[in-house]
Amino acid sequence: MGGSEHPDRRTLLAGGLVAASIALTGCSSTSATPLAAGASPDVRPSTPAEAFARLMDGNERWVSGDLRHPDRDPNRREFVAQKQEPFGAVLSCIDSRVPPELLFDTGLGDLYVMRTGGEAVGPVVTGSVEYGPMTSGTPLVVVLGHQRCGAVAAAYASIRDGKPLPGNLDAIARALRPAYEQAVRVGGSDPVETMARAQVELTASALRSNQDLAPLVAKGTLAVAGAYYSLDTGKVEVLAGAPARP
Repeated sequence: MGGSEHPDRRTLLAGGLVAASIALTGCSSTSATPLAAGASPDVRPSTPAEAFARLMDGNERWVSGDLRHPDRDPNRREFVAQKQEPFGAVLSCIDSRVPPELLFDTGLGDLYVMRTGGEAVGPVVTGSVEYGPMTSGTPLVVVLGHQRCGAVAAAYASIRDGKPLPGNLDAIARALRPAYEQAVRVGGSDPVETMARAQVELTASALRSNQDLAPLVAKGTLAVAGAYYSLDTGKVEVLAGAPARP
């Protein structure tokens, strides 16, 4: 999604992506489905601040164990079958202990979720993050790192020791090299944790400033936040870029 093209390219791209989704997956539709009873108790957040507050409220429930499990029944499934409007997009690690839908206590149709080892990014991942904001007005993107990330630890050791990881795992290490270099500059008692946090901050900053998302951020219709999940407590810590809560 780089390059200098006609100023209307985002409009054309959005239309093309939506059309492709309709033709190939049926994930979007121009006709709204009536709200089924119990489909969703809340109005979809429409601003970055509202979306962020919804996620953080859900995380507070996750930490306390007072879960609502919203949007997880047959009525909700029927409601979103023809049309989806997720209020957030989360780029997180593949780690089995960090499922965004659970730790934010959300449900079906609430989030776009992209998961890669150590939140490593490339053109396909970046395009996947851009999809919601550019085609359906998703107002919030969260880059979510986490405590004791195995992918970051493996990449750190690989780069430090000059020993490439096997197979395509080495692509993860290469993608995380800027975070490694920042961690080395910063120092500290736990360089792997420093690197994991650096990866979140660098990735969120890159998304926030890329040529397709930056105009939405500048208009205030999109926020890109970096956050960090504690495996010990279940709590999400905001690192940067979060909108003020309403």
